[in-house]
Amino acid sequence: MSDLTTRAQLILLARTLHVHPQRVHHLRYLGAARLHELQEQVSGVLFDQHAVTFRRISALVPFVPLTVSIPLVQKLVPPMMTGRAAGAVGVEHPGKAAETLGLLDPGYAADCAPYLDPRAIAQLAERASAGPVVAIVNELLRRRDYVTAGPFLSCVTTELIAAVEAGVRDDAGLIYSAAYSYDGAVLSAVVRQLLDGPHRRVPRMAQTVLAGPPSLQHAALSVFSRCADDVIGRVGDVLFGNAPPGAVANLMRNALRVGAVPEFLTMAGHLTPVALWTLVGNAVFDEPEVGVGLVTALEGQSSAESWRGLFTLIPRMNDRVRGEVGFALATLSDSAVAELPARATETGCWPELLDLVAVAGTEARGRFGAVWGALEPERRARLHRCITEHQYDSRLAEITAMVEPVAVDQLFFERRRMQRYRA
Repeated sequence: MSDLTTRAQLILLARTLHVHPQRVHHLRYLGAARLHELQEQVSGVLFDQHAVTFRRISALVPFVPLTVSIPLVQKLVPPMMTGRAAGAVGVEHPGKAAETLGLLDPGYAADCAPYLDPRAIAQLAERASAGPVVAIVNELLRRRDYVTAGPFLSCVTTELIAAVEAGVRDDAGLIYSAAYSYDGAVLSAVVRQLLDGPHRRVPRMAQTVLAGPPSLQHAALSVFSRCADDVIGRVGDVLFGNAPPGAVANLMRNALRVGAVPEFLTMAGHLTPVALWTLVGNAVFDEPEVGVGLVTALEGQSSAESWRGLFTLIPRMNDRVRGEVGFALATLSDSAVAELPARATETGCWPELLDLVAVAGTEARGRFGAVWGALEPERRARLHRCITEHQYDSRLAEITAMVEPVAVDQLFFERRRMQRYRA
């Protein structure tokens, strides 16, 4: 499974259900969005089942001084029980819960964290002091418990983001944890703080990523590619524009190896011109197998952002590589080849697609023509129009000969007549 976001949501769902991730592996086909929704629903149901029991505990909170109860709780109550009860307390007494957080030992709080109701974490983040939260996050990262740290990062406020920048020094741990955060707006806010904050953490984080193992590079590409467009561009300037060429080449090869090509291409589609040309100028992109690998990895991918990255990156490579990539596009499945015109439309990259088709060779153009000749009339009409508008009539004459032209006015007439007939 190449989609790290989907994998992260599967692991979080398995954690919620207290089963091994392999038990829910078949749910990967739901995709990250539906898995995230399912995980939240399951978590809510499980915690609500014990609401009556925990409400009795919560009723005692206003009457027992925290300075008396907290030391006893840490000595006598298992972390799992405390974590589950803390969810109800946090929802009903958010002020007391925030105060409690400051009295707990970070190690004990980290033991309780996996059992907290996510709804309580969100309320705690709004009221809690930054110091205790940062201490707990640091302890979780020290344990490499990134599955638990991720939900904490998902709920951080502006003040907590600044505190994390100053107080959490584990760059790799932050990246691994952020990979378990689903909310792109939160990721963008965190990365913006790391870009603009007083500590300017992103250049150091980029060095950590480039020097790190493939798993860290995969996590970083997943995190950065889910940020807002402007954030991707700024991070890309640092990650690709100023890095040693050898480190960038290693990152590219690792992305192919671990299945992070869609994330890499999403970033490539939003790079500034300086970073983009610096990236394309890397010697790794003179290797045709790299360009072919980028295409192969997009088989079955519907993300417009990944295709935009491919159409942005490949046309800037040399003629040999572009020819190999064009041929690789022709060797994709029939359904993938048939969808290429739609990819060009949704990304606004018709000239880039037509150029790749033109340099792909006679055999490849024959396959494009055979597959596109079976498209619906509307899509054939658009194909002919785009070839004409972008002045590829002569270079793609064999394709236009294989794809039956469609008169647009006749097409509209037929459609209106069918509508009247159905009415």
